[in-house]
Amino acid sequence: MKWLSMLFLLALSRLAMAQVDINRADAKTLAESMSGVGLVKAEAIVAYRDTHGPFRSIEELAKVKGIGAKTIAANRETVVVIEPENAPAPPKRPESPAAPR
Repeated sequence: MKWLSMLFLLALSRLAMAQVDINRADAKTLAESMSGVGLVKAEAIVAYRDTHGPFRSIEELAKVKGIGAKTIAANRETVVVIEPENAPAPPKRPESPAAPR
């Protein structure tokens, strides 16, 4: 019976974990919500976002120093990416001049 109760509580705690939007959350919220991310890494995420604009996918977190594939995998169910409505469009790549014939 104790085992069943513990299993139920574990399942309930997983459901209670709210998702966090990496484009809107502050460093404290990121640190509290993300597995393997403390305040220093969370501040790095916010600084990266402030410098480079909103994240377009969770995989872009890998561009932040200290965030790797394991951290991304551990937070796949926790992190969401909601692009802000007023986010600038990604920069267009300049077209290559046509090669002379």
